[in-house]
Amino acid sequence: MLITKFDPFQDLRDLNKRFQYLGGSSFPKLWDTSDASISGFTPAMNTREGEFAYHIDVDLPGVKKEDIKVDIEDNMLKISGERNFKKEVKEEDYYKVETSFGKFERNFTLPSNVDVENIKASSEDGVLEVVLPKITEKKKETKKIKVK
Repeated sequence: MLITKFDPFQDLRDLNKRFQYLGGSSFPKLWDTSDASISGFTPAMNTREGEFAYHIDVDLPGVKKEDIKVDIEDNMLKISGERNFKKEVKEEDYYKVETSFGKFERNFTLPSNVDVENIKASSEDGVLEVVLPKITEKKKETKKIKVK
């Protein structure tokens, strides 16, 4: 039995090819299929909220720390980078090369209670962890004013 990876958008690409075939070059493209197999690298991400911080974990196997960028711009956290991976096997009777590459970028709108000055990011064993500490809010005291 052949095991294949599930692709939820494959039906859309197939539909687009059928429309392209029927409509010729005058029919607009619904789905860009030209480089879907070679440029797409979408890392898996998990987000969670703790008592004192928000956490973002990004699975980046094969991505070096130097190739990861974490930036803050206009109240947005941008995680981007590029993966270049080449596995080469040379044997006496065959030669095999597997290459995996692609750029990625994910953006997150920062909540209003994030301490932007103390955000930390670390990468270990192919997992990037970004910690967004929360600002500790002081409880507002109610001041009573005597009515005269």
